[in-house]
Amino acid sequence: MDEVLLAYMRAPRSYTGEDVVELHCHGSRAGLREMLRLAVHAGARPAERGEFTLRAFLAGRLDLAQAEAVVDAVQARTPAALSLAVEQLGGGLSAAVRAVRRELLEVLAQLEATIDFSEDDVPDPPPEPLLEQLARGRAQIDGLLATARAGQIMREGVRIALVGRPNAGKSSLLNALLQSERAIVTPIAGTTRDVIEEAIDLEGIPAVIADTAGISESHDPIERLGVARSRAAVTAADVVALIVDGSVPLAAGDSALASEVRRRSTRDMDGGEEAGAANGGAAIVVLNKSDLPLCVSPTEAGSLLPGAAVVAVSALAGSGLDDLRHALARTALAGQPAAHATHGATVVASARHRDALERARHAVADAAAALAERRVADVVCTDLRVALNALGEVTGDSVTEALLSEIFGRFCIGK
Repeated sequence: MDEVLLAYMRAPRSYTGEDVVELHCHGSRAGLREMLRLAVHAGARPAERGEFTLRAFLAGRLDLAQAEAVVDAVQARTPAALSLAVEQLGGGLSAAVRAVRRELLEVLAQLEATIDFSEDDVPDPPPEPLLEQLARGRAQIDGLLATARAGQIMREGVRIALVGRPNAGKSSLLNALLQSERAIVTPIAGTTRDVIEEAIDLEGIPAVIADTAGISESHDPIERLGVARSRAAVTAADVVALIVDGSVPLAAGDSALASEVRRRSTRDMDGGEEAGAANGGAAIVVLNKSDLPLCVSPTEAGSLLPGAAVVAVSALAGSGLDDLRHALARTALAGQPAAHATHGATVVASARHRDALERARHAVADAAAALAERRVADVVCTDLRVALNALGEVTGDSVTEALLSEIFGRFCIGK
């Protein structure tokens, strides 16, 4: 059928920790199908999603955080996101979490000793050293959680909506950022009738940038549909860039759009939730056409969205684009340093990990409060076990079959 290369890897030095045989053929679809048919006929079966990495986890070759990093590396959309996944695959997060577990286990062991030997008049350990250990553990958890927002943005990306009045230069700006003629640009206002989305690497952040139809009142049914889709894109965006045509004075349409953006920000803050990966109410003002005599000052443009960054650009000349990329990235991160800013730093990038760490943090706080109040050791130990179980969910030291199925079900075939 074909001439193949056979690679035999003895346990435990294979990826899964088992004896593994790999067959490498020339790669034609017909050849692959025939090889698969013959393998199944001989007793093999197709692998389940994530089965190889699951076997590596069960064999102890990888812990759970490292296993999850495999799929993050496969799905990484920017070099920075890939770097983040590779560092987690190297065990950095796992080591940090296990360091916290060691602190808590030491406290738990001392308290359990007083319970186990209560009839032998074993004195209770003084609470102060134990409280210091709990404070160290909580501080370590806080340090990890401080990276979670930026880490999740690097992993999952952000959505950015370019909004503005017709002919403000949104499509030209999209083309300039992409460095390609993705959107049709004409001097005729209202050329863009639908939302155009493209992926972009925004200083390491995976981003989807949407060029929207100019938002204005119209009796044209097609244009009205485009405006409705534009408003939906604004609602779904993590960051909104309000594009202002600096070559003409501000108009009522600019103020109306700014009001819509402000209302969106207020809704997000009132709801107490984050929109997508980034700051729900995040927005900037882009003063476009700076190559022409400006009729709008940066201060005037900034008054549309008080507190928002203002960036002057020329989509046509290409000036100010680096400043715009930087402003968008900073706004998406809400002023926090990018997760890839310090190479080798331990970063929490998964919402699942963040949830587990937050539960661990609350449990440690409860344990410290109970210890400080001199409550019975059983109460403190119960809180510590809750914290340890939550931390174990990150590394896989305490995990259910349902959780494993959920995690490895996200993998593609062959990983």
